[in-house]
Amino acid sequence: MNVRRSAAVLAAATAVIGAAAPAVAADPSPSASQALPAALYGGTPPTYDGVWRQSLALLAQHTVGVRPATKSVDWLTGQQCANGAFAPYRADTSAACDPKTTVDTNSTAAAVQALAALGGHDAVTDKAVSWLKSVQNKDGGWGYSPGGASDTNSTSVVVGALTAVGEKPADVRKGDKDPYDALVSLALPCEGDGAGAFAFQPDKKGKLYANADATAAGVVGALGEGLVVAPVARTKAATCADAGSPEPRRAAANGAAYLTKALAGDAHLKSALPGSTDQPDYGNTADAVVALAAQGRTAEARKALEWLEQNSATWAAQSGPAAYAQLIFAAHATGTDPRDFGGADLVKQLNATGPAPLTGKAAGGTARATDDSADAGGDLGDSVWWMVGVGLAAGAGIGFLLSSRNKKKQP
Repeated sequence: MNVRRSAAVLAAATAVIGAAAPAVAADPSPSASQALPAALYGGTPPTYDGVWRQSLALLAQHTVGVRPATKSVDWLTGQQCANGAFAPYRADTSAACDPKTTVDTNSTAAAVQALAALGGHDAVTDKAVSWLKSVQNKDGGWGYSPGGASDTNSTSVVVGALTAVGEKPADVRKGDKDPYDALVSLALPCEGDGAGAFAFQPDKKGKLYANADATAAGVVGALGEGLVVAPVARTKAATCADAGSPEPRRAAANGAAYLTKALAGDAHLKSALPGSTDQPDYGNTADAVVALAAQGRTAEARKALEWLEQNSATWAAQSGPAAYAQLIFAAHATGTDPRDFGGADLVKQLNATGPAPLTGKAAGGTARATDDSADAGGDLGDSVWWMVGVGLAAGAGIGFLLSSRNKKKQP
């Protein structure tokens, strides 16, 4: 929604500020010994975000009527393990996955959403969804890593995957709990600090703290939506009500009320990274646009979208394909033309980070036969990543939606 990324604590790694993916890299410029796969989108090492950014890129292209290059889709399907799960990146897919392969729910769910949208990959998505179901937690949710504590972002991206393949999330249960139960349990009441927001996870004492990006993910997940949402009719005013344990759609409305308030001042969210209080968080802001649009708060979403149109170009160029995808998802959710996004053509810019998409007859008549792929093959600034080192807690995973954003509590 999008994502994407994801409320994240990155295990022993470097985090990308405001990036749209669970991506980290020790070296932003790959050496000759780190040759990137020709089918991959983006010009940075894919170790931590290869599947995520590829999935978002392909999904964004499909959303705007562009047919991705066949080899790029094949690269994504080829990353799947025999048990159905996806790791962030497998350099050698000829070697079978083993217990040391770090598969995760976010990469898997993002791949499902992309491949389900493209169609023709039922065998891959069926196996992936079966694996996701097998690692569902007792509270009905999912953590980033199999068996990890449930978090709002991971649960929401899995909800999107279930919806993408035609499953009803409420029917995917662990005992008597479904994903919506997990999400509602992470929603704050309509009283006190962070009223109506979602937390990423409870702290060690079980206390919930409002988190803006987790809230954006929670709104989308509680509505049963995925990374891509279409504009919907305006709903009632975004106010917080029914404190305690609300129904999922009520929790979504409460979360939208929190986001509306958070964006009311300067129309963007700020980074949750320590020491970055005043740093704009472009990825989280794009997530919030999608969430508000999904809730029917398009007018409120447009204000943040306009801010992104004016301010996100440098961030997107630095961060690469997943960032362009997030902006495309935000534009799509508000009925805005991503080919005229503050004067920029997001589609052309995304296409330029990887293999040229299919056009005309090669695309089966479904892709736009335009110059969208004219600059394809370049990295468009992908070699420059804005990075910051973050110390991480042991046992925590790289989170969703989205994202490589360190989700410290946001009082």
